[in-house]
Formats: sequence, structure tokens, C-alpha cells
Amino acid sequence: MKIVVGIKQVPETDSVKIDPNTNNLVRSGIQGIINPFDKNAIEAALQLRDQAGGEVILLSMGPDSYTTSLRDGMAMGADRAVLVSSRAFGGADTLATGYTLAKAIEAIGDVDLVLFGRQSVDADTGQVGPIVAEFLQFPQVTFAETLDLDSEKTLVAKRQLDSAVQDIKLTLPAVVTVRKELNTPRYETPVNIKESFEKPITTWTEADLNLDLAKIGQAGSPTKVTKVYAPTKDVKQTVTLSPDPAQAVSELLSQLD
Repeated sequence: MKIVVGIKQVPETDSVKIDPNTNNLVRSGIQGIINPFDKNAIEAALQLRDQAGGEVILLSMGPDSYTTSLRDGMAMGADRAVLVSSRAFGGADTLATGYTLAKAIEAIGDVDLVLFGRQSVDADTGQVGPIVAEFLQFPQVTFAETLDLDSEKTLVAKRQLDSAVQDIKLTLPAVVTVRKELNTPRYETPVNIKESFEKPITTWTEADLNLDLAKIGQAGSPTKVTKVYAPTKDVKQTVTLSPDPAQAVSELLSQLD
């Protein structure tokens, strides 16, 4: 079973910078971690591989610094990784990102299952997984909170919605986005950390994939950020009332006047 897990490196800090010319997040030079929801996707892939055999391949799109998160994912137990990296991909919205990742999955070839976290914590759109499924023309399930291999070519997923739970059986190949309730991601062991540096990371640019250049990066992104601003903070003075009940009532009434 060949499983691809799409992961995103997200900032480890709230102190991020916005490019004033493009209004996009400046990702270079920022310490990053694996998007927490993506760790649940990695764990699900590892469990399915342990059950059915095969390999788990991590896939990410971003600058060279994203190899940090790919190594962390391989330290969890993934077999190898692919990084799609080029300045041509900069500024991509979810549509351009989904298109590029779908082409990378096609290049990997013979993929049985593609897993994503339900959303990234830095953008919270939850769109990339479904977009990849549409480009690949794979059946898809979103918000899976259980995932079981029913047969060699069939998965059964429980999908949690706001007011309903769906039990879905789908035929592979397929795309699934997972909730954090699906599992508890395993820790990276010292042995696996050491072995992760012996596992290969393949880097592809636009020249390595059969891409329509009009559909990648900022040029291929119909979503345009026109304005970015920090939320205002309205800080009010805190008043501590007297511990004496009668006095506290008097002070409270004086504050309401």
C-alpha cells in the first residue's frame, strides 16, 4: 500500500511577518513545526502501513527549510519524503497549492491513499485536501475520526459533522482528511530520529513536474489578499472589589453609575 501524507510546516511562533508588497506570510527564516493536524494524518498512515504493508511518503510544498518538518515526520516512521520547492510556487493560494500537490502525487505514481490533516493552524481553510482530490479525480472523505482498512482496496471511515455522523465506505485510491480525534501521534524515538537523516528527501521544482505554469504560484492564484491588518486590542482597567460583601456591593454600584 502506497500512502502519501501531505504535510505543511507552520510557524512555531506568533511573531510572523507579512510581505508588504504581496500581503503573503513571509515563511523563510521562521522556525517551523509540523502542522499539528498533519501529525494525526502521519500516524494514521503508519498504522495502515503496519497493517497492510507498503510505504508512507511525506509530501510538502515550500522553501528548503521545510526539510526540518519532513525529517520530523520521518522520525515518526515515514519511509521517505518529497519536497516541492521553487520560487515559482511562492504566493500560491489553496487552488494553486492543490494543483501543484496533485501533480506531484501523479509523479510519485501508483498512490493508493492520500491523507491530510483537517486544516492548517496558520490558515484554517481546510481546502487543500478536497482540492487535491478534485484534481486527481479521487473519491474523498473529510473530517474522518475513524479510519479502517476493510479490504485491500476498501476503506471505512466515520465522518464527524456538526449535527450528524456518517459511516462511509470508499474504494481506493482516495483522499481523506482527518480529525485530531482519530489517534494520538507517536513520539519520535532517538533511534528513529537518527534513522530519519538516512532516509531520502527528493526535491522537485516546476521543471520536474508536468505543470501548467499559469496555474502555479501567485500567477495561478485567483485568491488575492488586498489588505492585512492586526486586530485592535481594547484593554480596560481591572477593578478588584473589597472582600467584604457589603462594601463590594457599594463599590460595584459605584462602577455602574
